[in-house]
Amino acid sequence: MKKAAFLIAPAVALGALALTGTPAFAADSTTYQANLASINGSNASGNVMITVQGDQAKVTEKVSGLAASFNGKPYPHVQHIHIGAKGQCPGPSADTSGDGVISTTEGAPFYGGIGATLSTSGDTSPAAGTDLAVAGMGSSFTYERTIALDAKTAASLKSGTAVVVVHGLDPNTLPAAAQKEPSDLVPSLPLAATSPALCGTLAAMPAGAPGTGIASDTGSHGPDAGLVAAGGGFVLAAGMAFALRRRLSPVKGTQETR
Repeated sequence: MKKAAFLIAPAVALGALALTGTPAFAADSTTYQANLASINGSNASGNVMITVQGDQAKVTEKVSGLAASFNGKPYPHVQHIHIGAKGQCPGPSADTSGDGVISTTEGAPFYGGIGATLSTSGDTSPAAGTDLAVAGMGSSFTYERTIALDAKTAASLKSGTAVVVVHGLDPNTLPAAAQKEPSDLVPSLPLAATSPALCGTLAAMPAGAPGTGIASDTGSHGPDAGLVAAGGGFVLAAGMAFALRRRLSPVKGTQETR
C-alpha cells in the first residue's frame, strides 16, 4: 500500500520490450493462442500467442479498449497466466453475489491461481502478480517478452487449462451498487481496481500452423474473472485507491476515462 510512486511514472511503451538475445524457437516448439474477450462490461478485446520450447515461452500480446487512465495517469493493468482449475472463463452465473460484477474470488474456481506474471520487466513469478510498476499501461498496448515457465504452468498449457487474464476496470462502468463496493481482496480499494477486464483460454495450435502472428479476435471465449495471487492479497498502491475513490465519491459516472 506504499507503492504510490507509480503514479508519477510514465506509461511503459510495451511494444519496445522485445528483448535482445531472445532464444530462437525451433520447429519442435509448441504455440498456444487465445482470443481475449471482454468481461465485466469492459468492452476491451485482445489476442495473445505463446510459443514454448523447453522452459522458455515467447509471449506476444495485443490489447485495446481497456480503462485508459485515472486522475490523469495511465491505468495499470496487471496480467497473468492462470492455472490449476477448469481452464475456463466464467460467465455471468459466476456472479454469486448478484452485484453485476464477477469478482476476483468468484471467478477463481474457473481458472485458478497465478502460474506466471506477464510483467514488462523483472520477476515473472506469482510474487510479481501485483506489482503495478511492471503492469501493462493504458487502454491499448502490445506486450512482447520471453519468460521462463515453471513445471506447473507448462503442464497447464499442455493440458489446455491455462488462461490469460488482464485486470482493471473503469469504476464508472460498473453497476451503481458495485461502484460503492470495496474490493473482495483488499477492502481499502474499490471493487473495480482488482476486477478482471479480459480473459481467454490458451489452446495449442495444430501442428504445422504458422508460428508467428496473432489470431484475430472472434470473441469465441467467454468472460472470465479472478485474481488469485500466491500468498497475500492484491496489494495495489495507496495512490490508486485514493484516486479511484475520489472518482467514485459522487457516483454519477460523469468523469470521462480517456
